[in-house]
Amino acid sequence: MVLVSAVRDYVYRMLQDISGMKVLILDSQTVSIVSVVYSQSELLQKEVFLVELIDSISKSKESMSHLKAVYFLRPTSENIQYMRRQLSNPRFGECHLFFSNMLKDTQIHLLADSDEQEVVQQVQEFYADFISVDPYHFTLNMPSNHYYILPAVVDPSNLQHFCDRAVDGIGAVFLALKRRPIIRYSRASDIAKRIAHETALMYQQESGLFDFRRMEMSPLLLIVDRRDDPVTPLLNQWTYQAMVHELIGIQDNKVDLRSIGKFPKDQQEVVLSSEQDAFFKANMYENFGDIGMNIKRMVDDFQQVAKSNQNIQTIEDMAKFVDNYPEYRKMHGNVSKHVTLVTEMSKIVEERKLMLVSETEQDLACNGGQVAAFEAVTNLLNNESVSDIDRLRLVMLYALRYEKESPVQLMQLFNKLASRSAKYKPGLVQFLLKQAGADKRTGDLYGNRDFLNIARNMARGLKGVENVYTQHQPLLFQTMESIIKGRLRDVDYPYVGNHFQQGRPQEVVIFIIGGTTYEESRSVAQLNASNSGIRFIIGGTAVLNSKRFLKDLEEAQGIARSNANVV
Repeated sequence: MVLVSAVRDYVYRMLQDISGMKVLILDSQTVSIVSVVYSQSELLQKEVFLVELIDSISKSKESMSHLKAVYFLRPTSENIQYMRRQLSNPRFGECHLFFSNMLKDTQIHLLADSDEQEVVQQVQEFYADFISVDPYHFTLNMPSNHYYILPAVVDPSNLQHFCDRAVDGIGAVFLALKRRPIIRYSRASDIAKRIAHETALMYQQESGLFDFRRMEMSPLLLIVDRRDDPVTPLLNQWTYQAMVHELIGIQDNKVDLRSIGKFPKDQQEVVLSSEQDAFFKANMYENFGDIGMNIKRMVDDFQQVAKSNQNIQTIEDMAKFVDNYPEYRKMHGNVSKHVTLVTEMSKIVEERKLMLVSETEQDLACNGGQVAAFEAVTNLLNNESVSDIDRLRLVMLYALRYEKESPVQLMQLFNKLASRSAKYKPGLVQFLLKQAGADKRTGDLYGNRDFLNIARNMARGLKGVENVYTQHQPLLFQTMESIIKGRLRDVDYPYVGNHFQQGRPQEVVIFIIGGTTYEESRSVAQLNASNSGIRFIIGGTAVLNSKRFLKDLEEAQGIARSNANVV
């Protein structure tokens, strides 16, 4: 079972057995959880005629006793307070309460005390406390994602809140999958260790809930830290899904086009979902060059369909045409959506000279040669067409690669960056090195330690790469290969408790504190398709592009500066 179908099944069960007209009431998190797996038309088929947010519906006094209210909420104290107020003065004929995670006994008692008019028909826990953006990729969409970068002493209560949300999300994933895992974590990361131990504690405290039929080989939960691989979220992307997120932005499988131009109302926001769009599913991991050709083929097919019935003279003819070609309307929307996205991305690539920039980025990430790298980065810093964000990313990538080798030249690049880029935040590159430099990382980011990796990198350099823009592979790919081969080192990724796993697990969930990237989810999908005998799922606290990664870094730097005495 994959995550999308697990969450769809929960939503189906919520709505299927409650007959009649319904209003679905969500909170700011569960609206994302539902929207990525269920379309509006599917909700309508389940007789959901209204979808409301709990905070806005709390302000209304209008009675709707003819409607049945289906609540799907996170079990937060804020939501329990909203529910208590609504139950003490009910507006709906019936209330069905579903919570996305475990309720405390005290919360159940509070709800029962408030339901004096007995409108509540049922209270259930449906463990969908995560956003399933793709079948093997989930996120928690945590707004304050920067807390993982800061030491615990800086803001203990917010960091605890951050850890609690991560533990809740991980717990829900395994409850949805009906599994209880063995847990390992990244040794160099305090927060990975903390979340790993708090997750293990939750399993002990809620042992009854996780008492599933024991499998021959327990699944593995591996908790790692984004700072082990700060390179991947800094790179430009050249495969379709990752590139859309990097250049335009994807939120809950939706792309908001208003920020990049004027579009007709029905095209201002488009959905990119592998579950709802066959073309996107087939092309989400393809290279940008191939996408253009594939879209042209789709346009040609569409024109063939349109031409095949040219004698459309009247409204009746048009209605007949749509009857004969039920795919027509759907296909038309799909064609224009993908043409729009590729056209806009091509403009951005040209404006920002991203092919030039990206070639140097990939060299910095994948190949050695410090002298050539310094020259290439210096030339791009001097290039008027290169944007401020691209200059910053180039210097960061150079600094991560050569921090130990060339401190003098690194300082020259810092100074040039400060003089060329007005928006550059002083010290941000140094802050990145302090947080995610070579001394702080678990794993072998550049393949420098492992003889096999060195040989592989040399071979790759000699043979040339299929596509210079997509030669980079995230550290996650190496980690997954190590798991497949049974070579994930205990010293780097210790177990929690006295557990030990002999043999290969068949199911692995890798949770990245600080956020995942679509490049990493592509690696997961490709390995799952290769029939290695292991199914991987990736999840994290957010889905990153370079803009989000830099924003998190800046926010953490700001807090660190105001707490300079403890950082």
